[in-house]
Amino acid sequence: MLELDFTTRNVLLGASLLGVVGGVMGCYAFLRRQSLLGDALAHAALPGVCLGFLLTSSKEPLPLFVGALAAGLAGALAILAIVRWSRLKEDTAIGMVLSVFFGVGIVLLTHIQKLPLGNQSGLDKFLFGQAATLMPRDLEVMSLLAAFVLGTVALFYKELKILCFDRDYGASLGFPMRWLEILLTLLLVTVVVVGLQTVGVILIVATLVMPAAAARQWTSRLGPMLFLAAVFGAASGAGGALLSARIAQLPTGPVIVLLASAVLVVSLLVAPGRGIVWSWLQHRSLVRRILRENLLRDLWKVGEASRDWSVRVPWAELQGMRGLSAREARRVGAWLYRDALVEPREEGLRLTSGGELAARALVRKHRLWELYLTRQLELAADHVHRDADAMEHTLSEEAVEILDEKLGRPRFDPHGQPIPRPETPLDELAGSTA
Repeated sequence: MLELDFTTRNVLLGASLLGVVGGVMGCYAFLRRQSLLGDALAHAALPGVCLGFLLTSSKEPLPLFVGALAAGLAGALAILAIVRWSRLKEDTAIGMVLSVFFGVGIVLLTHIQKLPLGNQSGLDKFLFGQAATLMPRDLEVMSLLAAFVLGTVALFYKELKILCFDRDYGASLGFPMRWLEILLTLLLVTVVVVGLQTVGVILIVATLVMPAAAARQWTSRLGPMLFLAAVFGAASGAGGALLSARIAQLPTGPVIVLLASAVLVVSLLVAPGRGIVWSWLQHRSLVRRILRENLLRDLWKVGEASRDWSVRVPWAELQGMRGLSAREARRVGAWLYRDALVEPREEGLRLTSGGELAARALVRKHRLWELYLTRQLELAADHVHRDADAMEHTLSEEAVEILDEKLGRPRFDPHGQPIPRPETPLDELAGSTA
């Protein structure tokens, strides 16, 4: 079992704290498509750190954090001003502020290194972070800033939610949307300040973007998204701290980023509803269902043409109707057989009673939709088959009932073919014609 020493406990608490607030605020930046704003604010905070040191000649966390907060807020206001008062877009404004402020920070950092106490300042660690230098006083400042961020989010949860999803609607309700934007930016700056010493200027954006992007894959609601992002961020931070403590010379900040990246990759792959694997499985299931239903409808059409739905349809005929290979046709037939919808033989397929009911429902959907397109949209009868062929696989039973009632319970489709109902006997359908 890993024994946590004094330094490891500090790093663990600091990294976990950063993960929570970074994940929460990253959600707002992610939803507002301002993920790179955190990167710009981090780079803008560097000259503030340098100025805090120059003014106080101290490496105490409070003056450095205050300087970073002031500079980051100045950078954020500069971005907002450029977007509002010029014709430049937000991405251009972010690039300008990021490069200019970071350039100023590097110049100040170089100047500090030439001072008598510059070599001992350690301010260069703010570029990539040095979590191992976290002390209790650093954690106290970080805790206060984190409490401010989380408390403000809880207090203005409804207003910030409106800002993310419908700014114009919020303005129509009388909410001060401009001030809410400034407040949200201030909170982002605060998170950047919290993470500077842990992951540094260069990597801070990852703690904002990756937990939020990962959480978005698992939910479509803001509340659960904030919670999941906080959990993912805290887990990445804690995992990075523990791994760096166990493996010598392993930097904490980059490991945190790599773990957050791993969480994002897993979420992109397997998250229900949005994951790549899930989407592939859904698509595969849909393709199989369409193939099965098409074959069922083809069997019905053959039976309808011969007025005998108990006829066994040869494999070659089924292959020709959809352009299937022999292997594909037999594979789809096997799927239908497992569901007890057909009776397969070497010479062909025949519908079972359950298959006849399933095929009847599909034909009903198809022909009702054809009739709807010709009546309501006034499309030509010879132009609706392809659309109906696609829609029959997606219409629910409730939608079909509504469609049937809206059309007046019709008996025939635009081509004069009977629209089968569940209660209509087959012998009556065999004798039906428009």
